[in-house]
Amino acid sequence: MIQLNVMIMGSSYRLVCKEGEERTLQEAVSYLDGKMCALRDSGKVKGNDRIAVMAALNMAAEFLSVRTPQGPLSEMTILEVKQKLTDMHTVLDNALTPQENLF
Repeated sequence: MIQLNVMIMGSSYRLVCKEGEERTLQEAVSYLDGKMCALRDSGKVKGNDRIAVMAALNMAAEFLSVRTPQGPLSEMTILEVKQKLTDMHTVLDNALTPQENLF
């Protein structure tokens, strides 16, 4: 494991990651720092805890709205794909439940 010292919104943090994942972690820290600083600088959100929560919510919304660039699911967001999978599980459960009663 590798320890990294990073700065997020002016505060120092010591983080741990697997060897070879340092660059990805640094990029994540930079992205988060940018989001949090932008919220702080906008003056609309006060308090580090609230800034962190709002940044996390914004990033989660971005993640869930991402579309794959190609393939059969390219027109769907991750959230839509998750809903489709849930719906498919329900259909399969409903179809297989009567079969279980035959044994």
